[in-house]
Parts: sequence; structure tokens; C-alpha cells
Amino acid sequence: MDDLAQLAKLIEIRNQTEREITALIGRPAAIGHIGEYIASRIFNIMLEESASHKSSDGYFRDEPLKGQTVNIKWFAFQEGILDITPESLPNYYLVLTGLKSGTTTSRERIRPWTIEKVFLFDAQSLVSELKLTGVKIGIATSVKKHLWEKAEIYPANRNIMFQLSKVQCDELALFRFDKGG
Repeated sequence: MDDLAQLAKLIEIRNQTEREITALIGRPAAIGHIGEYIASRIFNIMLEESASHKSSDGYFRDEPLKGQTVNIKWFAFQEGILDITPESLPNYYLVLTGLKSGTTTSRERIRPWTIEKVFLFDAQSLVSELKLTGVKIGIATSVKKHLWEKAEIYPANRNIMFQLSKVQCDELALFRFDKGG
């Protein structure tokens, strides 16, 4: 029974943390909502009023992408997949990822909420490239490694369409695993 009591205490702590996060971001403390909040603050994105807005989570308020729609994703692991809605594309996909997934089992493995890398995909270009290679587009679309590399904006900036400022890099670094989190 000791393990159940310990688990109950840990869940109580987690629930309190979730209440505090929800109060801060104004939406449930799920990784997707938190990722949208973080991205909106760092990239000056105006989020849609409804979290279920079709195809986009908001739009960029600053140049060079001012007015462009964006779908924001935060994945605990970098697994090379992306949910794509080809019938209703945003202008961009902004993807925050944690650590590279290294194993196929979840046994005794945590999924830390970290931001190790950030990617910015031009949605139309991405879908066009995927179609050329015959990739099935939809939920859990497999995106080849070279496309991820080309879209990376943090920590390395390989994407020529978007440059991060030092402030943005410093803010993203707050969520890095190697800082002791």
C-alpha cells in the first residue's frame, strides 16, 4: 500500500502544478496548449480564441512572417512525424521537440517536456516535397530527416526564411533539458 500512497501524493502534486499552469496560460495544462502558449510568447504569435480552430493556432504578428497562419506542435520526443491536414493547410508549421527518441519501449522511461529543437516548415512546400516522394499525408506523417534539418531554426539555424534573435534563443534555452531540468 505504500506505493499507492506515494503515487496518490505525487498525483496530488501534479494536479496542483496543472492548476497553476492552467491559471497562467488560460487553457488546460496539456503539452499542446502549453507549447502554443510558449510559442506565442517567444515568436509573437496571436493565438486563435478557440483552441479547436481549423488548421491553424494563430498568426505571426512580426515580420518576416507577419499575418501568416501557423499550426504549433510540441512533441516530447523528436520522432520524425507530423500531423498534416492537406485539405486545410496553415501557411507554416512551427514544431517544438524534445529529446531524440532512441528506443521503442516506454517501460521505465520518462517523457520530459523540454524544447531541444525548433523547426519551421512552409506547409505548402513541405506537402509538395512529401507528395513527390509518395509519402502518405495525414496523421503521423513521416517526414524525412533531411526535411527536418532544412527546417531547423533552433538551436542551429538552418532555415533561411527565419532568423531567431538572441532574446528568442535565450527564451527557448529556458526549456532545454541540459540546463538541469
